[in-house]
Amino acid sequence: MGEIVGLKKLLTCLKRQKAKRKKVVFTNGCFDILHAGHVRYLKKAASLGDVLVIGLNSDSSVRGIKGHKRPIVPEKERAEVLSALGFVDYVVLFGDSTPIKLITAVKPDILVKGADWKKGQIVGEDVVMANGGRVARIRLVKGLSTTNIVEKILKSHA
Repeated sequence: MGEIVGLKKLLTCLKRQKAKRKKVVFTNGCFDILHAGHVRYLKKAASLGDVLVIGLNSDSSVRGIKGHKRPIVPEKERAEVLSALGFVDYVVLFGDSTPIKLITAVKPDILVKGADWKKGQIVGEDVVMANGGRVARIRLVKGLSTTNIVEKILKSHA
């Protein structure tokens, strides 16, 4: 079971992991209404290294990206659900519109994003590459998204 941590504790924990030569994988997202697409993506991300860190957008960050009606699920609950996944090691909230400060602080060995993000457009890829890391893009499951789930619920209850 993963741990929900602040940045300071995360960096302390990762320092110990890196000293043991563990590969740190980092990904980020809103993860609002966790679904099978999220789980498959995160499981694949975890398989790329030894320690999986999820940067989770705070509620205010999600609103800035997705609009005032989101998130559906509050940040503390989203973090709790993510941390309960057996392959997740750490969940850290961030309030900025992008995770660049978090990625710069963590310096992961592997930065993971969905394949819908093109090379050269992934926030933090320059930081990771400059520190000797790599960027991996994971194919998303077609048709599985929080937006699609919300639309289905609205249609079936209209």
